[in-house]
Amino acid sequence: MKLALLSAYDKTGLVDFARRLKAGGYNLVSTGGTALDLQNGGLDVQQVSDLTGSPEILDGRVKTLHPTVHAGILARRNNESHMAQLADNETGTIDIVAVNLYPFVETVSKPDVTLDDALENIDIGGPTMIRGAAKNFQDVLVVVDPSDYEWIGERLSDGVEVTLEERKELARKAFQHVALYDTAISRYLSGEETKTSWDEFTLGFNRVQDLRYGENPHQQATLYSTALSAGGVVDAKRLHGLEMSFTNILDADAAWRVVSDFSENAVAVIKHTNPCGLSVHPDQAVAYQQAFEGDSVSAYGGIVGFNRTVTVATAEAMRGVLYDQIIAPGFEPEALEILKRRRRTRILEITLAKGPTEGLDVRTVSGGVLVQTADTLEEDTTNWNVATERPPTDDEFRDLAFAWRACKHIKSNTIVLAKNNTMVGMGAGQPNRVVSVHLSLRIAGDKAKGSVMASDAYFPFGDSVEMAAEGGIIAIAQPGGSIRDEESVEAANRLGIAMVLTGTRHFRH
Repeated sequence: MKLALLSAYDKTGLVDFARRLKAGGYNLVSTGGTALDLQNGGLDVQQVSDLTGSPEILDGRVKTLHPTVHAGILARRNNESHMAQLADNETGTIDIVAVNLYPFVETVSKPDVTLDDALENIDIGGPTMIRGAAKNFQDVLVVVDPSDYEWIGERLSDGVEVTLEERKELARKAFQHVALYDTAISRYLSGEETKTSWDEFTLGFNRVQDLRYGENPHQQATLYSTALSAGGVVDAKRLHGLEMSFTNILDADAAWRVVSDFSENAVAVIKHTNPCGLSVHPDQAVAYQQAFEGDSVSAYGGIVGFNRTVTVATAEAMRGVLYDQIIAPGFEPEALEILKRRRRTRILEITLAKGPTEGLDVRTVSGGVLVQTADTLEEDTTNWNVATERPPTDDEFRDLAFAWRACKHIKSNTIVLAKNNTMVGMGAGQPNRVVSVHLSLRIAGDKAKGSVMASDAYFPFGDSVEMAAEGGIIAIAQPGGSIRDEESVEAANRLGIAMVLTGTRHFRH
């Protein structure tokens, strides 16, 4: 007698699958809720409690945790001793295990979920059966994904065997399914605490979609979402335009992270994950225009990010400029209609990401990963140290705070020039800071005169300060901490530049 054990919280397609198993000569055994659904579908089903001779106890916490179940799953069919022990104990084999688990992630994602609710939705029997069946995949077919029901059911109802390689792949999927489930529980129990030092560390991901290719056509790429997180670029709604690619997603994420770092109305223009334009202004259309004019050449074909609903006035202001993506938390209906006239431009509606892994930065390295807490900006600038004889004016200080916030989002070595809450020039990703200063001044041109400068790390020599003065810079923010700080401060004093030391570095490699 061939026996299939079915126990599924997600019952999508389960009745049809069970009918096909019946057609293939399998008897069905199941647990309470699943058995009822199958019976309502007109199928004969044996209750697990009848198979084991033991009732469900502890409010259903114990029903499949029984030797009859697990011996039937784990017995090796080519092992005479195993089969003899089954016969001695009047226990049969279980040939198919189709199980999926209590909705732990869905439960803990609800607002105001209690710890008791979370704990009650931690499945114990299900993972145990899945792991046993996956361990014994040569003899037991393990199915955890409802999307596999159709092809497996079709094979078995027609009397066609599932191959060993296919069984192996189903076992791999089963172990991964349980690993993801356990990881979600572990992350939930970590709470809101953000740290990087555990003896063991896993992250769980669900596939969202395969991408056409990676950064280059010869690279494969897939987009995944984290198990307990929501929002962010992964959950963005594409309202219009072409499908997203690997680099599109990276650029969109960069744009969203920049504007999300500002509480004021902010607009960022991104090129190759770096902001080439950035502005803060109460009038969104003005903020856009200023961000665009920060580097109008680089803006062409770039990505525009907003942290407010895009208005009609802003959409009108964007006419005539080619953008690859436009990203915002919302769009006025008429503004969206205007923007949709851009046939290929991707338009994304996006919300802030939330979840227990959002405070972590994880990067792969050869042989493993690096994990760090997120680079956060200090809100309080009153502890910045004015190092020069001349302190910044209020307007200069405001622009220094803006430029310092922008620095965090640009690749090191970073230099940002700003005036009137607008980035007018920047240098990024250079092997030395002097080149970054040179690039930022070249991009800014005449706009550099009267602007302020921020550097993501200290100046090891006074040459960058001297070059800044030649370009018309009037105030500088930098972390300090170099053994040559005095040389930079002395140069600033000599040249009449105000300088503040923030005490914090913002490298971005």
